[in-house]
Amino acid sequence: MTLNELRGKTVALASSGGLDSCTVTKWLADRGVNVVSLTADIGQPDEVDIDDISKRMLACGAREAVLIDLKTDLAEAGIAMLIGQARYEGGYWNTTGIARYVTTRGLLAEMERRDIDVLAHGATGRGNDQVRFQLVANMLKPSVTVYAPWRDPAFLDIFGGRKEMIDFCNAYNLPITATYEKPYSTDANFLGLTHEAGKLEYLDVAADFIEPGMGVFPAQAPDKPESFSVRIDAGRPVQINGEDTDIATAIQKANEIGGRNGVGIGIHTVENRFVGIKSRGVYESPGLCLLGVCYEFLLQQVLDRRARKFYDSISSSLAEQIYQGYYCDLSTQMMQGALAPVAKLLTGTITVAAYKGTVLFQSSEDVPHSLYSEETASMEDVGDYDHRDSEGFLNVLGVGAKAQHAAGQSAIPEQVIRREV
Repeated sequence: MTLNELRGKTVALASSGGLDSCTVTKWLADRGVNVVSLTADIGQPDEVDIDDISKRMLACGAREAVLIDLKTDLAEAGIAMLIGQARYEGGYWNTTGIARYVTTRGLLAEMERRDIDVLAHGATGRGNDQVRFQLVANMLKPSVTVYAPWRDPAFLDIFGGRKEMIDFCNAYNLPITATYEKPYSTDANFLGLTHEAGKLEYLDVAADFIEPGMGVFPAQAPDKPESFSVRIDAGRPVQINGEDTDIATAIQKANEIGGRNGVGIGIHTVENRFVGIKSRGVYESPGLCLLGVCYEFLLQQVLDRRARKFYDSISSSLAEQIYQGYYCDLSTQMMQGALAPVAKLLTGTITVAAYKGTVLFQSSEDVPHSLYSEETASMEDVGDYDHRDSEGFLNVLGVGAKAQHAAGQSAIPEQVIRREV
């Protein structure tokens, strides 16, 4: 869809209140498009007053500015990621990726109530977010048309990048906070912050170049460990440090405790974007990192080796699904179905110590589905395990080992890196 097709129509703009949102709103409004600004309240920690976003969008020319509370929806999605340990390429907790799914789903519901059939967004044509907005909308409500100014020649002829947008907004006195000097961009919700672009695109810039928004770097954390206890019931946190809690509050408390102890602050990754380019990001996700370790300690107790192997494959695939925008497709539904029995087994109280960016195990209590037994695990002469039973077990294993040798299939593996002689 192009600008000419939008004139006189009403579009719903996914608005963050930032530079792109202000620019797109003013640009469309000046060209005869009726813009309804829809903003998801996902607990953005960088917004002192979330209602200010609506005021900014109205000042930029929006006909209406609507705030949609999606914090509980995002918390539910966050718990699903914790159950699946869904970290993309090993480190990124998918905080922005999952938020795009929650946001788009919430915006589509509001659009249906208002009978709007065009969804606009300010995501760049080089990034992942354009894919997420598009695929979620296409899968959940294919009758909705997605309009992306950053793919419209009429927009690109005027705006080459950040500088041109700031010039434009300043010329019209629009209420932006962006400056020419800002060294990087940040995407925020209460699951975490993602920092990228600007000076962060250069790999000689350290991860601690950012100014943390959810805590402190490990070096600035207190010199004394802080205890953190979570009671998980069928996969859901129900108590933090002995106090009853709902899931959103549990994540918020974990953010506070993890953040002030440097947990999950300044995570550096060079990752593979879906569009085929490498991207450098510096992430903050103190609550998910802290809770994630607790979930992992519980998983270690309840999964046997076959279940663990299958679980790990699902974990990696689920993280990729979220990152690439396929959270609504059949494969994700199948993965979530496979994780449902795991979630039912995740009950117990895990206590850890947060200390200067690390999370150290302290104790595990009241885990009814634990496969761990102090007696069978003991090296002492206790329990039902008889050391002599291993004789027959190893004799059976030895049959195959000897057969490999007889068939010429066993050898010392060659080293990947050869030593110079």
